[in-house]
Amino acid sequence: MKRWILALVAFVLLWGVAIWAGARYMLSYALTPAAVVAEKNATAPDEMRAAYPWIAPWLDSLERAGALRDTVIVASDGARLHALYAEAAEPTPRTAVIVHGYTDCAVRMLMIGYLYHRCLGFNILLPDLRYHGLSDGRAIQMGWKDRLDVLRWMEVADRRFGGATRMVVHGISMGAATTMMVSGEPQPPCVRCFVEDCGYTSVRDEFRKELREQFALPAFPLLPAASALCRLKYGWGFGEASALDQVARCRLPMLFIHGDADTFVPTWMVYPLYEAKPGDKELWIVPGAAHALSYRDYPEEYTRRVAEFVERYVGAE
Repeated sequence: MKRWILALVAFVLLWGVAIWAGARYMLSYALTPAAVVAEKNATAPDEMRAAYPWIAPWLDSLERAGALRDTVIVASDGARLHALYAEAAEPTPRTAVIVHGYTDCAVRMLMIGYLYHRCLGFNILLPDLRYHGLSDGRAIQMGWKDRLDVLRWMEVADRRFGGATRMVVHGISMGAATTMMVSGEPQPPCVRCFVEDCGYTSVRDEFRKELREQFALPAFPLLPAASALCRLKYGWGFGEASALDQVARCRLPMLFIHGDADTFVPTWMVYPLYEAKPGDKELWIVPGAAHALSYRDYPEEYTRRVAEFVERYVGAE
């Protein structure tokens, strides 16, 4: 009997160690992919010009004129956070804060910067989220803690562009989830609407899907263990990081965009998000578009739909 009990205890201990080791690997793989982030940072300008050749003359003109500038804020924990910004060609209170996706950076959102700055005549501000671009950060925050930083950037944008701005927040992928997480917080008076493009319902849902598809593993027990470890290391758990819960608190208009060929953030996620959002909202399911490629595949229609929605709430010049 004693041997049986000892064997059972040893098995339980080994099982616990294996789960904890797996949780540590999962958290490192998902939240601190240093090599991937560094590679994307290095190749961002060339990739943007190759993928979106129509923005190259605009980007070149901004760079020649020194109009695309850097700004930095220091967060309450001492992290230095970086953003790019550019004033509109003509003075305007209309301003877009544009939020990038997972392992991307501000430079890789300049195609949306082009949409607002060149096509619509907006001021633009594009933050680097924590652990991305030129911002500090111990790990990717999947939008949850980033929502508080983006709220700070919204205040910075309002002040930098003269106060009394009329603002839209537009995010893609993790940036879209961040935008929805921001939308559930109390908003400064300058914010008029949001645009989310292919954001996930929650960190838990997205990680569950990745565990199943990439590693053929069930969510339990690895996901709860990784969430607990995330809380210990970074102060938040996967369950609370919910765009679905936050968008249900949003009282400002929101445009939802999602490609119907998206498998990274599956298309089905947009439907509960859209249903949860009260008040004014629109939904565009983009035919044939894979993850985060709706603008690349349909630049004219994307611009038209965003312009019609945003100008309805931000106002035309």
